[in-house]
Amino acid sequence: MPSRHDDYAAMRYHANAKSLLVAYLIWFFLGYGGVHRMYLGRWVSGLVMLGVFVMSWVLSLIFIGYIGLGFILVWWALDALLMPGLVSRSNEDLIRRLSR
Repeated sequence: MPSRHDDYAAMRYHANAKSLLVAYLIWFFLGYGGVHRMYLGRWVSGLVMLGVFVMSWVLSLIFIGYIGLGFILVWWALDALLMPGLVSRSNEDLIRRLSR
């Protein structure tokens, strides 16, 4: 018979689990700034992506930043392929944290 702790953990999981659809929507609209990575708990890579994007955008005024923007575009496109695994790992980490 499931315990009260198991029921509570299941409720917390469903309340905090990350959605693949939401992750793709964030990726599509705000992905250049790494917001989708922050949503999935990958704060460092999300902030790096945001920093490179902002710095490249500013440097594009003197035509140097286009290299960084190209790098962000490739990273953004690769994240589209990696998204199911990123969401799965985020949800697995959540299960691990809740099962302690």
